[in-house]
Amino acid sequence: MSDPFAWRNTLAYGLLGLPLAFAALPLYVILPNHYAKAYGVPLAALGLVLLGARLFDAVLDPWLGRLSDRWLARSSRAVLGAGAASAVMLAVGLLLLFSPDYVLNEPAPSDLLVWAAATLILTYLGYSFLSIAHQSWGALLGGNEWQRSRLTSTREWLALMGVLLASVLPGLVGLPLALLVFVALLALAWWAWSRSEPPPRGTQAAAGSLWLPWQDGRFRRLLAVFVLNGIASAVPATLVLFFVQDRLQAPTQWEPAFLGTYFLSAAASMPAWIVLVRRIGLARSWLLGMLLAVAVFIWAAGLGTGDALLFLAVCVLSGFALGADLALPSAMLAGLLQRPDGVGPTLAGTSFGWWNFAAKLNLALAAGLALPLLELLGYVPGAREAQALQALTLAYCVLPCVLKLLAAWALYVWIIRAERPPKEEWAT
Repeated sequence: MSDPFAWRNTLAYGLLGLPLAFAALPLYVILPNHYAKAYGVPLAALGLVLLGARLFDAVLDPWLGRLSDRWLARSSRAVLGAGAASAVMLAVGLLLLFSPDYVLNEPAPSDLLVWAAATLILTYLGYSFLSIAHQSWGALLGGNEWQRSRLTSTREWLALMGVLLASVLPGLVGLPLALLVFVALLALAWWAWSRSEPPPRGTQAAAGSLWLPWQDGRFRRLLAVFVLNGIASAVPATLVLFFVQDRLQAPTQWEPAFLGTYFLSAAASMPAWIVLVRRIGLARSWLLGMLLAVAVFIWAAGLGTGDALLFLAVCVLSGFALGADLALPSAMLAGLLQRPDGVGPTLAGTSFGWWNFAAKLNLALAAGLALPLLELLGYVPGAREAQALQALTLAYCVLPCVLKLLAAWALYVWIIRAERPPKEEWAT
């Protein structure tokens, strides 16, 4: 048996993160604009379809996690087989979603809405099961904190590469060819995953109850920190273009530079966070990432018209903090699953199902919190009044700081201070 944390195995396992992140960008960013402009689908009706499909997807995650546990209880080959079927569902669903005119004959808007709903469900089913099974596989490999953080950071680094590739490829080669590239990458990544080291046989016990993870107080506390921190990160992601366009009044051509810098900085930060984990542990490293993000957004609150170059520095530093958010929390959950007095490895899939449910809920809660607050405070897109811009700054900079500080406090009190092993801070 080879070392599951050797670089060859780490890369073979983590590669699937790239096509999964590649698929997320068309689903969440390109799809609404594509259906509205190419097919004339009304935005309000399309929005309801997207909301319903996304809620269905989020609610289904714990059930898919339980199904993943049952496949893991059989064998690693069974999981890979189910993963292959899910990859086919994802690929077929995404191709059909963006090409209704190849199947439907002069479809009406109502036909397109039904088509979008059906293909979205197919796509989400494949995407979510594949994601949960892949995360669970990595968690069951075991390892110490440094090994777990290196595994998850490699997966998330490749995911960031997938986001960047998906953001530029449709503009370079067109959406149809970009989707075919995605299918090829997905097949390659599944093949690499199938060649990586499987979890130890002893961890593949029978699955338990869907609700059993909630009986573990450590899981509840970690998930609460994850949700607080996730909302804090999702709020500025929801509002960044408003801030750039109205508060900074930066030229439109700067927007890709801001976003690209942010994601590249997150990718570049991964090795630094791995080194830090080896020195001070997972939880303390994540805490430092939260505090760095707070410091950066306090500085951003003082920016105004013409400060585009300074905001580029904000993107670099906040992207560096994002690296901690991407790599470290799931490594902490993987450690929790190794504890004999906790959830245990038999419920890895169920636990990651709830974890992914929370991650998707974060995005919904961020939009549901930030956008109504902005409207209540008097901001509308395109505003130039001082009061409206101050409201935008409060929502973009101050609200995330408050939420991040709450998450940092909870992380310190509930996790770091509650259990103080000498070096391996939480869950080895």
